[in-house]
Amino acid sequence: MITKREKLTENQLYEWIDVREMDKDDIKILQEEYSLSSELLADIMDIDEQSRIEKDDDYTVIICRVPADEEEDEENPLERRSLPLGIVLFCDKIITLCRGDSVVVEDFRRGRVRRAPVSTKEGFVISLLSRATLVYIRLLKYINRQKDLVEEQLNKSIMNYELIQLLTIQKSLVYLTTSVTGNQMLLEKLQKTPYFKITGEDEMEYLEDTLTDNLQAIEMAKTYQDILTGTMDAYASVIGNNMNVIMKRLTIISLSLMFPTFITGFFGMNVALPGTAWRYAWIILLALCLLVGIGGVLFIQIYNNRSILKANSRIIKKRGRRRTASQIKYLRRKKASLKSDD
Repeated sequence: MITKREKLTENQLYEWIDVREMDKDDIKILQEEYSLSSELLADIMDIDEQSRIEKDDDYTVIICRVPADEEEDEENPLERRSLPLGIVLFCDKIITLCRGDSVVVEDFRRGRVRRAPVSTKEGFVISLLSRATLVYIRLLKYINRQKDLVEEQLNKSIMNYELIQLLTIQKSLVYLTTSVTGNQMLLEKLQKTPYFKITGEDEMEYLEDTLTDNLQAIEMAKTYQDILTGTMDAYASVIGNNMNVIMKRLTIISLSLMFPTFITGFFGMNVALPGTAWRYAWIILLALCLLVGIGGVLFIQIYNNRSILKANSRIIKKRGRRRTASQIKYLRRKKASLKSDD
């Protein structure tokens, strides 16, 4: 959809043409009336296009990454993506091109951007990048808050749904980090390239402030990403430890059931055995299996606890040190705790 916007300020020296959610008819109009190349339009339609600036014969092209419209992510609020935004600078007009809808361009349309130097074309570009940076920072803070909420749920019970949410947050952080890093390189080029000349002091200060804010967004994204990676590793270790505990318990149960199975198998043989003619012999057999099973569990636990104590003693002896008072107290507490578990 191609729309000619009203002036953002009274002393605006250019015309702003807003193009969003481009279709085939819009592409045809842009090629015929505004002489935009098909290669440029194809680059802007590419969802993975990176930020850059280049000069053509009649215009200058700036491509940056801006956050997508927040309303598109209502079904999955944790997934955040960015879109390439093309800015074509002519002598008397600016054309902004986006394959979808962006909250940054929408803020400019509704006049939510204040104290921005939008009277010149260069100031308009810097204001767009500055607004994109502020939206990125807001999204990063939102994602970090959502991560804390998911961690609170994981502390209560580790479920697949919460782990999938963490993976979605991690994917969003990767997208946002890539976008703000590309915009940072673009902002640095705008300071040096001859295709983008900044003449006013206000615009230069605004560009420097945008660079500072974008660096802050990059550091925030990297910090949140590192924290999330450590959190995922920690929960993976917790899940592995819980699985080991479960397997240990199942192994103890399986070994303890071997003894009653031996007794029932012995009495199940098709030969004459003592007590088989008695009517209530199965009660004695059942009680015997129960006692043997409990005894097997106690034996395995006592043997396991003693092996732990012996391993700790061997470690201390290998170090060649005498047991200190703290080590003796530790072993006593360990032995008492193991006995209480039994």
